Amino acid sequence: MPNTAEVTEAVAEAHRREWAFVLASTVRLTRNIDLAEECVQDAYAKALTDWARNGVPSNPAAWLTTVAHRAGLDLLRREMTLRRRLPLLVDDDETDDTADIALAGIDTIPDDRLRLISTCCHPALARDAQIALTLRLVCGVTTPEVARAFLISESTMAARITRAKKKIAVARIPYRVPSAGELPERVDAICAVIHLLFTTGHTAPSGDALVRADLVDIALQLARMMAGLLPGNTTVTGLLALILLTDARRAARTGEDGRMLLLAEQDRTRWNQAAIAEGIDLVKQALPGTDRYTLQAAIAAVHAEAPTWEDTDWREITGLYELLLRVWPSPVVYLNHAVAVGFSAGPETALALLDALAGEPALAGYGYFEASRAHFLRELGRYAEAESAYESALLLTENVVERAYLLEQLNGVTRQRNG
Repeated sequence: MPNTAEVTEAVAEAHRREWAFVLASTVRLTRNIDLAEECVQDAYAKALTDWARNGVPSNPAAWLTTVAHRAGLDLLRREMTLRRRLPLLVDDDETDDTADIALAGIDTIPDDRLRLISTCCHPALARDAQIALTLRLVCGVTTPEVARAFLISESTMAARITRAKKKIAVARIPYRVPSAGELPERVDAICAVIHLLFTTGHTAPSGDALVRADLVDIALQLARMMAGLLPGNTTVTGLLALILLTDARRAARTGEDGRMLLLAEQDRTRWNQAAIAEGIDLVKQALPGTDRYTLQAAIAAVHAEAPTWEDTDWREITGLYELLLRVWPSPVVYLNHAVAVGFSAGPETALALLDALAGEPALAGYGYFEASRAHFLRELGRYAEAESAYESALLLTENVVERAYLLEQLNGVTRQRNG
């Protein structure tokens, strides 16, 4: 019989890898988001006791889905009619929508997760609410993690998610497959969800591992599905390229000792060359478009094509960031642009740009802002200021691997200042 620790880890692993499948499948059965979430949470709670008694099943996803489905059906049967138990998601037009998709050459969206994402990204919801609700409910990303992705407080994000769920109830937003005509208008929101899911997995906001491979893999699968559904759509193509080119560096991002390695330190022979080749080909297909994913993918392609760190074409990267700022002028893009300028024009120029961003509220709790300042301050020999910036970055960072890296840099600056 497995011990308590083994069962706890098995349930945690099943939550990381199977939550999206189980919840999406249960919503498809119940057509009720709140009800489905309740049933799935109950299934995971039962797993802790059942698996300790009977052993971890060979197919945890199937076990969890069966238990959640049974709970959902039991709850539905307690009501007089199915319609009276579906206050959140009511579908009156399923047949017509399915026919529309069949005419478009698409039998169905081939994954319950993508179907649910498409539904949560309903135009009746505000864009931020669409993305936040989908990340929380569909992708299993915790509310604090979603809040970090949006650079807002946890309480603000929790309230936003609650409002979105109430909106679904009041507006009686249907749970159904979008028609061929509806899907394109939801592309931007769906891609934003997939991208945030990827970035959350690419560098986990907290925990002992730098990467949450489960989230990265789901994001890649969903991006491939979208590319298959909408071939020729440059936004989708650019997103898939961006994920492939960025994730291609996964194996080289930590050393054998688990230490985090930045681009300048990575062994580029460990980069996934097949993913890079596919990503670059997709960038070439998408580049007539100037959406944010395509431009970010183009930046990733410049890094991928440089044989060494020293060969990186920082002027080209800076120019691409300037184009990106025109279509997506977000605080994080301004930060990344400043860093690229620093590697191209020098640390003093970078610090001037970073200082101009110091009052940006969205960056106040963003550890990478302080870490970037610390790097350039250190290059200029302003060690005391660099120490302070690294200390601030540490306070804003919860990932164990990132914290270890920042602490190493802080100790190095301290030695330089004292030496």
